[in-house]
Amino acid sequence: MNFEQTFKNIDDLLYKDSGADSELDYIGQTSWVMFLRYLDELEQDKADEAELRGEDYNFILDSAYRWPNWAMPKGPDGKLDHHKAMTGPDLVQFVDNKLFPYLAEFKQKADNPKTIEYKIGEIFSELKNKIQSGYNLREILEYADELPFRASTDKHELSHLYESKIKNMGNAGRNGGQYYTPRPLIRAMINVVDPQIGEKIYDGAAGSCGFLCEAYEYLYERMEKTTDNLKTLQEETLYGKEKKNLAYVIGIMNMILHGIEAPNLIHMNTLGENIRDIQEKNRYHVILANPPFGGKERKEVQQNFDIKTGETASLFLQHFIKSLKTGGRAAIVIKNTFLSNADNASISLRKHLLESCNLHTILDSQQVHLQVQV
Repeated sequence: MNFEQTFKNIDDLLYKDSGADSELDYIGQTSWVMFLRYLDELEQDKADEAELRGEDYNFILDSAYRWPNWAMPKGPDGKLDHHKAMTGPDLVQFVDNKLFPYLAEFKQKADNPKTIEYKIGEIFSELKNKIQSGYNLREILEYADELPFRASTDKHELSHLYESKIKNMGNAGRNGGQYYTPRPLIRAMINVVDPQIGEKIYDGAAGSCGFLCEAYEYLYERMEKTTDNLKTLQEETLYGKEKKNLAYVIGIMNMILHGIEAPNLIHMNTLGENIRDIQEKNRYHVILANPPFGGKERKEVQQNFDIKTGETASLFLQHFIKSLKTGGRAAIVIKNTFLSNADNASISLRKHLLESCNLHTILDSQQVHLQVQV
């Protein structure tokens, strides 16, 4: 099947809908639908595996909220059963008043933030369904049902299409650019730090998780494919934090499409953490990031840092220095004026960098033009 055409068909329906009016909305709405489609495939896989072992599988979602029951009830012929399938206002009311509140409750019920249950709750606490026409939504669900998530080749193609949507969103302007770092730049930075299996990799300004996805690909291609290594890569290697609601959801979906089942992505303001509280056990071997430039943080947030400044990029650098294990490596995109700024905070921060780390820094203004080994 033509995945690209399926994505285009979904976008065309969102364009026609009065509730979704930007590239940001398109990818947010596509993401929640795709996530539930993926979750159904994941649950079916786990149920099949349990059956082979002669065991019962406890589904995460109650029956009424599983994809085959509310989104795509099918008849014996394998086609949509129009007598059972909701559409129009009934479908929108179910999604808004029952499905989303039910899924949002998982945040309270989950054991810890690393579980897929917690991710379900987090996503549906933060997103709202913006598709106002239940007829458009019915068609979108039917298109999404055609997307297969089981074969790795399918996932690979879907991940590329999703990345292109993220890129388009960044190109759309406004605040979309915060979500996308050019992939050649990311790969160059990963090649410099050369992460190894068994090391913990961190991005505290994760956005759409481009760094973490590319790091996953880099490690997967190079490591020995043992059960232990695969488990380590899935569960104990890639860590991120993201403040913005939509970016968090997009990042989760992007990592899932790259093959990471329950991403270690936390929804929080990284700069809200006092760097004096960061201990060795909280530190990482490798840090990869493109923190936002030009933002301003409030005075109370600045109190979490030794060098006081409202500039978000400078605060992130302090956070990253403190979050790096002894002997660790970092590659971070920073403003091209960082080495020349004469304000007190910039001077103090450069001095702090020289004293604290062996830091690979790639400076970027439109394109990479300088690489420094400190």
